Amino acid sequence: MTVSLPFQLGIHPINWVGEDVHEHGNDTTFEQIMSDISKLGLKGTEMGRKYPKDIPTLKRELAARDIQLVSQWKSVFFTEPSRLNEELESYRQHVLFLKEMGAKVISTCEIGGSLHWDPRRSDHETVVARLNDQEWKDLANGLNLAGEIASEHGLKLTYHHHGGTAVEQPEEIDRLLELTDPNLVSLLYDTGHAYYGGSDPLTLLRKHYDRIAYIHLKDIRLPILNEARAEGVDFVTCIRKGVFTVPGDGVIDFAPIIGELVQRGYNGWALLEGEQDPAVSPAYEYARKALDYIHSIAKKEEV
Repeated sequence: MTVSLPFQLGIHPINWVGEDVHEHGNDTTFEQIMSDISKLGLKGTEMGRKYPKDIPTLKRELAARDIQLVSQWKSVFFTEPSRLNEELESYRQHVLFLKEMGAKVISTCEIGGSLHWDPRRSDHETVVARLNDQEWKDLANGLNLAGEIASEHGLKLTYHHHGGTAVEQPEEIDRLLELTDPNLVSLLYDTGHAYYGGSDPLTLLRKHYDRIAYIHLKDIRLPILNEARAEGVDFVTCIRKGVFTVPGDGVIDFAPIIGELVQRGYNGWALLEGEQDPAVSPAYEYARKALDYIHSIAKKEEV
């Protein structure tokens, strides 16, 4: 069952192969992923670690299946000002790759303060290091400069509020958007990371809709989240426990979210994400269920 949606639905390869938990689907080939995406009838995907890095090969494989590369994750380290020039040059190269692939948005996330990605953190630490006032200024400055680079090449920097990082909680998302130039820094709205970080996804969508240029649709298994929080485990351990799943398989009510997007006429990309072990939750099967769920909601919107 398919219905007309104002936005474009795609799917992230993280449903098949983990990005943060490498044992999840590690033996899966890019051919299998792309074949499944094609069978699902979807036309958009993000870059994944199994995809060919060589541009001509990547273009050929995607074109053979009529799939568009929508975006790719880019970590930045702007809270460490000594790295600013290095980070901006790396960002420029990332922009040029995505421009060559025809993408229009760049998934961007600061690693400073993160337990898992900040190289300054040690193994004995257990919580995210929240940013101080100077680090917030450095982050905003770096993002604005990176946003200028993206804009020069016809792309948008979309900031990914993300579990396990220094921009995950509602007040942190608010502060990031207050400090950055709305013409240079947009928001990647992620329903699952919103819930994980303590936001109500619908409230976040309504509050910051005008800054949203890209969307990830992801669900949360609340019993597992509650268990993980009681145990005090970190973000990656939460993934291993199965805290995330596809829309329709968790606690988030996507009906008002999809309704809001339809009502407002959002016409960008929205990618399905599960970020779970495909040996336990087969990627194609769960993606099919998620598509049926979203189309059933959209069908009600049409009535």
